[in-house]
Amino acid sequence: MSNNMNETMKFNVAKDNVNEAREIIVTVYKSLEEKGYNPINQMIGYILSGDPTYITSHNNARSLIRKLERDELLEELLKSYLAKE
Repeated sequence: MSNNMNETMKFNVAKDNVNEAREIIVTVYKSLEEKGYNPINQMIGYILSGDPTYITSHNNARSLIRKLERDELLEELLKSYLAKE
């Protein structure tokens, strides 16, 4: 790791996790919705804090979302958002 704060660091996510991340996001979203939660608010809470209690255990959603790093979830969300532009 460089100590020079003027250099840009490169970050890579394994390609194998992309489809899995999408499937997990969709499953967790649906599970939160089924339990009456606002899925967007709950998932933002999880991504920002890392606290899995923002995610319901319904349909094993909490365990599923913990399979991925939060940066993988953010990458998938950003890709999906930008693909719609």
